[in-house]
Amino acid sequence: MDKPWSENCGPVAATERDVQKASAINALLVRPIDVLPQKAGDPIRPLAVGIFSEIRALLKPDVGVTKLRRATAVYVRLKRYYFASAQPDSMRHDLAGAPVEPVSAADRLQAQRRFLEMKRTRMQADALAAVPHVAADPEPTKNELIRAALLKRRSLAAK
Repeated sequence: MDKPWSENCGPVAATERDVQKASAINALLVRPIDVLPQKAGDPIRPLAVGIFSEIRALLKPDVGVTKLRRATAVYVRLKRYYFASAQPDSMRHDLAGAPVEPVSAADRLQAQRRFLEMKRTRMQADALAAVPHVAADPEPTKNELIRAALLKRRSLAAK
C-alpha cells in the first residue's frame, strides 16, 4: 500500500469509548478543549502538529506532564483517530477545533497503514474466537488416580 486513499468516507463519528479517552484528557486540564469529542457521534478531528505544548499549558497544577502525555497518546492511537487522519481531505485542528492545515500525505498514508493493521488484527482475533475449541481431557482428580492405581493392582493380582 503505497498510495493514500482517494475516497473520503466523511467525518468519523466518535464512539462512547472514544469519548471516554477524550474525557480522560479533559479531566487533567483546567478547562476542556473543544477539539476533542464531547459525546458519542461528535466528529474525531486530527490534532494540529505541536498542539501538545498548548494542551500542556492548560494542565492542572497538581497533575504531572507524564500523565497528560500518556492520556494523549492513548487518544491519538485509537483506531477511529487513525481512520479520521487517513481520509483524503482530513485537516488538522487547533484547541478550539478550527482547521489549521491539511494532514500531510505521509501522515495520511501512515494513519491508513496503522488503521488497516488494527482492523486486520481485530478480524484475526474475531476469527479465532469464532473457532470452537475442543476442550482437552481434564486432569484426573486425586480420587480418580487412586482408583486407577487400585484397579491396576487388582488386575495384576488376578493374573
